[in-house]
Amino acid sequence: MYAHDPLSSSLPLSFRVLYETVLGFRFAENEMEQLSSRYYSSALELHCKCNGESACLSQQLINSHHSYITTQSIHLFLSYTNTLLLLHIYIYTYNLIQISISLLKSTHTIQVYQFLFFLVFTLNSNFGFLRLVYLSEMMNMKAGKLLLLLFICFTVISKTVICEHHPPTCPANLDDCGSDDSGEWDGEFFPGIPKIKYEGPTSKNPLAYKWYNAKEEILGKSMKDWMRFSVAFWHTFRGTGGDPFGAATKMWPWEDGTNSLGMAKRRMRANFEFLEKLGVDRWCFHDRDIAPDGLTLEETNANLDEVVALAKELQGTKIRPLWGTAQLFMHPRYMHGGATSPEIGVYAYAAAQVKKAIEVTHYLGGENYVFWGGREGYQTLLNTDMERELDHMARFFEAAVAYKKKIGFKGTLLIEPKPQEPTKHQYDWDAATAANFLRKYGLTGEFKLNIECNHATLSGHSCHHELETARINGLLGNIDANTGDPQVGWDTDQFLMDVNEATLVMLSVIRNGGLSPGGFNFDAKLRRESTDVEDLFIAHIAGMDTLARGLRNAAKLIQDGSLDELVRKRYQSFDSELGAQIEAGKADFELLEKKAMEWGEPLVPSGKQELAEMIFQSAM
Repeated sequence: MYAHDPLSSSLPLSFRVLYETVLGFRFAENEMEQLSSRYYSSALELHCKCNGESACLSQQLINSHHSYITTQSIHLFLSYTNTLLLLHIYIYTYNLIQISISLLKSTHTIQVYQFLFFLVFTLNSNFGFLRLVYLSEMMNMKAGKLLLLLFICFTVISKTVICEHHPPTCPANLDDCGSDDSGEWDGEFFPGIPKIKYEGPTSKNPLAYKWYNAKEEILGKSMKDWMRFSVAFWHTFRGTGGDPFGAATKMWPWEDGTNSLGMAKRRMRANFEFLEKLGVDRWCFHDRDIAPDGLTLEETNANLDEVVALAKELQGTKIRPLWGTAQLFMHPRYMHGGATSPEIGVYAYAAAQVKKAIEVTHYLGGENYVFWGGREGYQTLLNTDMERELDHMARFFEAAVAYKKKIGFKGTLLIEPKPQEPTKHQYDWDAATAANFLRKYGLTGEFKLNIECNHATLSGHSCHHELETARINGLLGNIDANTGDPQVGWDTDQFLMDVNEATLVMLSVIRNGGLSPGGFNFDAKLRRESTDVEDLFIAHIAGMDTLARGLRNAAKLIQDGSLDELVRKRYQSFDSELGAQIEAGKADFELLEKKAMEWGEPLVPSGKQELAEMIFQSAM
């Protein structure tokens, strides 16, 4: 392959072979430079004319091999046969199609017209050149070949027009984006989105809070202190809308399609602008979400340090992580787990990764650290030593506790239960299972639980059940605020919009005295079909409003007292001398048998479930 000719690498294999076979020579360097200058200038002119997202995408285009192909490869070779002429036209048209697709996603109508003008200009000039050079060959072409040429040209125009209606989202000229290494972006990431304010329940403004009023006091504490809201970096800034059956549907305007260090820094800047406009002062992250992997652990840690240094600068003194964590589930090395892997090298690597993640969480002022064991479980017991794996996981957690204390990290360590997915059976199936594990290994004083509502659904429980299980065991530390779809059996991570469920959640939180140093992390993602930047704000606003409304309802129920009184009456028979003996563990079977014979058949009162539901609904 010619050193300065990237054309064939962009073509399908069959055309690449034909291209290399026929074009067995190269042009002089000065001819290359002249032709390159001509087309590269056209591309730059297009970039300068475009604004908004088309500017972003045209910059990506110029940096991509498709632009390089188109601006340098057309007319570099002469041909003397009809076959080569057709190949030449195919190459030109093929690359224009690639440009059409790359450049015109999510552009304004005016940018479509600008590109069409550029397309017509280049078609006219280049095919005019072809007419002059290949006039006799073109006259000899058969009708079928001409029709093929017309069809290909029509396809180019069609591909261009199809992209017209994608939403405009690009926030700043590329001149303000900064270099790829710096990740700087001097413009706004979210232009047109104001700082979100409370406007009250009657507001119709989708970019305003209707129920969440941060400073308003509920039961002696501000809403902000009750909630301690947090934005999940992975769903908000790394979510693409892709699923096992379809490609990504989201390309945020600041993205350049890479996972470079510069891109990681740009995402971090977007994160803090998002937090500032939303009025949220906490965020959560996985280590590999905020910084790319390197070729070695040392290089990976260096990448993480560089991004974390920027995050420290951007968050200042008012923003901090609610929690951090290590991503021990995506890389192939963790296919059997991290802390439960049968391979000791993987176990050591996982420990090194968690060590670093705890360090950066501590450095950023994080208030908690989470362990989610997505791969800590099994696919089949036939090849699994469950007892040994559980022992290994306990030793792993003990080492984490020791290191946390060694570096002076005061945050709470949290385990996040989930029954399955991606593993067939996770070891921390639900809150009760996790609580039992902590008790068995003497870790109850060192860990609490991070309850995710969608995980509760997958384990066959309500979120309220999991919260109450954690609460009554003294283990409720944090809530991943989301919900699942009862009609599907997987983790959908939807924003919580059900006011009834939110009210039950807040009843548990109030009875727990709050969540501090935990809070509510929106471990929730936009639907695949929601592709506008403003959807990120709308989703979080709605989620925050739903929980705020739940807090108001729960406070109303507690202040009214009717529901608590109904529950008290159900158990009033235990508010007796014998009841006190039972609850103190002083009533043996002989005493209870004596009382049963003395009292005879007991009268069992109504449970009053419908009344309880009526009282609950009256507060909605």
